[in-house]
Formats: sequence, structure tokens, C-alpha cells
Amino acid sequence: MLEKQLIEFSLEDGSKFLVEVEEPNNTSVGRIALPSGRTVSEATKTFEEAIDKIKPAIASIVNKFKELSPEEMEIKFGIKLSAEAGAILTSVGGEVNFEITVKWSKK
Repeated sequence: MLEKQLIEFSLEDGSKFLVEVEEPNNTSVGRIALPSGRTVSEATKTFEEAIDKIKPAIASIVNKFKELSPEEMEIKFGIKLSAEAGAILTSVGGEVNFEITVKWSKK
């Protein structure tokens, strides 16, 4: 069963932030305590490592559409974060952690 929980992601500069995600309640990731006493799961990858996993797929999409030589191109996609899997491309209309629009113009 999936339940909402907080996941702590680290940035490469050492700072940390929390993301609310849906994860199975039996994830095998580490747990850490916040100053409030609440425990949260710790992501197994840094945020940058998680995002790096999906960059090749996005680059492939961009390259394919560039072949059409559009005057302007916009790609919209959702990213869902996971404690174990890192970043996952997901539908924009569903539950996402980030909705990203990338736009290019020849002008």
C-alpha cells in the first residue's frame, strides 16, 4: 500500500530539503530524525543524481523534435521523486513533485 511520507534529499552542496512522496510503507531506505522528533526517510541519491537519471530521456525527446525544425518548441513533463528510485518521469495531470516546461525559440 502506498502512503504519503517525507523524504529528505541532499543537494551536492550539502544542504537538505524535504519532499512529500507516495512510497510503499515497507521501503528499505534509512530513517532519520528531524529536530521536531519526527522521523523521515532519507533518499538513497542526492537530488542532482536523481535528476541526472532522467536527463538522457529528455535530451532524446528534444533531439527528435529538433529534426522537425520548429520555430518554437515547448515540452512539458512531470517529475515524481522517490526515496529509492530517485526521479521518475510521470504524467503532468497526475500527482507530481515538479511540473517542468522547457521552451526553445529560434529567435
